[in-house]
Amino acid sequence: MSFSTTTAGLRLAAFVAVPVLALTVACGGSDDATGTRGHDAVADVPSPKSGSSEAASTPSTPSTKPAGKSAYYDAQVAFVQCMRAKGGYKDYPDPKLSGHLDWDEINRIGSQPGRNEGIKAGKNNVCVDELQASMAVEPKRDQQKSYESMLAHAQCMRDNGISRFTNPVMSGGNAVPGGDPNPASPVYDPESPAYKEAREACASKLLDGLDGMQ
Repeated sequence: MSFSTTTAGLRLAAFVAVPVLALTVACGGSDDATGTRGHDAVADVPSPKSGSSEAASTPSTPSTKPAGKSAYYDAQVAFVQCMRAKGGYKDYPDPKLSGHLDWDEINRIGSQPGRNEGIKAGKNNVCVDELQASMAVEPKRDQQKSYESMLAHAQCMRDNGISRFTNPVMSGGNAVPGGDPNPASPVYDPESPAYKEAREACASKLLDGLDGMQ
């Protein structure tokens, strides 16, 4: 599923698994109290860049780079700038001081009516190049710690009513995220109250930067 030993590669691999955009995470079916989600669910970012998007006027700029931040932070800032200027999301949030994206806020924006498509890489995938560039320079993680974090999160999600939430797996030395059993046709609606409650209850289980992966 991954094509590099970095988490960046893992995330990109997860994104390219679903080629059409529809932030984030299954044969069909439903779970009591969780709601179901059909083919209109948020899918992951495709690898090829296609089409173009009208540039938004006077986009805002992310806050000044904190002292000592790396090329990863710079690349994330460039991605955010693209999302604001061309991607159709003037309110796309700044990256965190760690360089990771603020997925809670991104998912909140994407949950608004008419704002789902394009939330991962901009309208018509106009910012996919910037997204891939940021993934390519994301700092390497301790994959065992990432796996343990995602495993604890998956167990917590099941304990909180999301019974079919799958465990991560280790593949080729990399931690591959769990989540919805079939992202191509999601079982869970991440906007359902039950799912949101479980995510909130389990948020602390995920290490910084893993919140957008599982």
